[in-house]
Amino acid sequence: MKTIKGPALFLAQFAGDAAPFNSWESITRWAAECGYKGVQVPSWDARLIDLKTAAESRDYCDTFKGQAAEHGIEVTELSTHLQGQLVAVHPAYDTAFDGFADPSVHGNPKARQEWAVEQVKLAIAASRNMGIGAHVTFSGALAWPYVYPWPQRPAGLIEAAFDELAARWRPILDVADEHGVDICYEIHPGEDLHDGVSFEMFLDRLDGHARCNMLYDPSHYVLQALDYLDNIDIYHERIKMFHVKDAELNPTGRQGVYGGYQSWVDRAGRFRSLGDGQVDFGAVFSKLTQYDFDGWAVVEWECAMKHPEDGAREGAAFVADHIIRVTEHAFDDFAAGGADAAANRKMLGI
Repeated sequence: MKTIKGPALFLAQFAGDAAPFNSWESITRWAAECGYKGVQVPSWDARLIDLKTAAESRDYCDTFKGQAAEHGIEVTELSTHLQGQLVAVHPAYDTAFDGFADPSVHGNPKARQEWAVEQVKLAIAASRNMGIGAHVTFSGALAWPYVYPWPQRPAGLIEAAFDELAARWRPILDVADEHGVDICYEIHPGEDLHDGVSFEMFLDRLDGHARCNMLYDPSHYVLQALDYLDNIDIYHERIKMFHVKDAELNPTGRQGVYGGYQSWVDRAGRFRSLGDGQVDFGAVFSKLTQYDFDGWAVVEWECAMKHPEDGAREGAAFVADHIIRVTEHAFDDFAAGGADAAANRKMLGI
């Protein structure tokens, strides 16, 4: 067995225009002061990283990693959640998702998609230059407006959506394979890959592409009333990344999974800081350790109530307390009597 690495922190929810969150040097120093050993980097945030330069220059990447290492911080992975979302956008969301893209492609879905694909490829190259073997993203979505079948979905609609989604991602996955980088899709409502079944539909169309993998985040499964522990049993061979995020689902006579269009604080299902929700993280860390997951435990802080800086500091300690340092010998080795082939046959009477 292997010991999970951590704690690490996803910086997307913390980067900002005020110190210490407005530069790579200061945010990594702050993360270390909170108790983190690694950070996951939002590749779209120019305050933290120049993605194009990172894709082209190993010297830049060495300097980038070196600045973090001065504070005892490792770069765990790069993220293209926002760019990956734009690889596949249903027209209903064109206006809302334009804000994720460079202004030069606003109002032009074809150009926006081309920009997004190039961004993901840049992040793959940058990951290689940093010596990182896994990259996290979103799949985007063409079928999501039809997730609840009313009116009845016409025959072939979902199949056509997943055929197209796979066709858009296969060339990107091939580039990832050339660079030795796994693509880990965060399985997430709002994406066409939002549960195990939809991931399998996608993977089948990719002929089981070796670089098509998962980011495991139990909070998204709690909010879907999905068995998040059984999910590890089923998909552990494809789980290459881990977000440590808590959530709770408290349905009432007025609302349930869909939330009644309420704000996060008033929803039956809502994200919570670590330890404040319903995820059994003792069981989650045990399952992942059992299956030899040796990646990073990355805190993704999202909470409807708690201040982010409090959530970050508490999250580092929470993860550190849950990481299982694996044993090097069996607990009952003290009682071992020793044996050889002849002794074994004698014990069996053969």
